[in-house]
Parts: sequence; structure tokens; C-alpha cells
Amino acid sequence: MISDALARDLRDAGLRWDAAPGDRFRIEADALSDEVFTLSEMTIEAHAFPTGTVLGFNGTTEWALDSVPQEEALWLPREDQLRDLLGRTFRSLGRGEDGYEVRTGDGESEDAVFTATEPADAYAKAVLDLIHHAVDE
Repeated sequence: MISDALARDLRDAGLRWDAAPGDRFRIEADALSDEVFTLSEMTIEAHAFPTGTVLGFNGTTEWALDSVPQEEALWLPREDQLRDLLGRTFRSLGRGEDGYEVRTGDGESEDAVFTATEPADAYAKAVLDLIHHAVDE
């Protein structure tokens, strides 16, 4: 699973989250910061309103939480979501001496390599690089 630090970096870089079933997230409040939640049509649904998306908790009895604005949630994108964001720039995922390596490239210049101990973090570093290059252009 992606680290919270890289998830925050992606959010702060401008990565947009369109909440969908299967998405994982944390609520950035001290009492809940260790919990990972998963959007599901049965228990946690994303409700889109003109003022923003609200994550509704259906039938929760553990604590009094009905809903939370999406802005208060930290999206933890999965490997497949991060790979999809890389699009045609994605070349490969492999193991190297220092962990997992994600290679990206445009076919014209030398491939870039992003390394991390977890595959999701390597993908996240590659997506961050892609976002930063898009902003610079």
C-alpha cells in the first residue's frame, strides 16, 4: 500500500480524486488516522453535491460518524490506479538491488527509473514526476 507521505505529496501536487468503490483512504483526524477505510456501496459511499463530494458512512455503530467531506480524507491510490495514471509513459515494474523499480519513458529520451521498497511507492514517485513535468511545461 502507498505510504501516507507519498499520498499527501500526490494530493499536494494536484492529483484529483474521483472517489469510487474500492478506493482506500484515511481520515486525517487524530482519532482515526491509523484506520484505512475502503469505499463500498454497502458501507461507505461517495455522494457528489454541487458543493463537493461527501463520503457517507452507512450503518456505522463503532463511532458517531455520518459523513466527512472528501477534502478531509487522504486517498491511498492502489498500484493499478497509479499505473493507469502513468498511461503510455509506463514501461515496466521490476525488482532491483534497492527494491522495486518503475521505469517510465516517452520513447525519445532515456527511461526514468523510480525505486522504492513497495511497488505502490515506486509508482507514486513516477506519477509525481509526471505531474511535475506537466506543470513545468
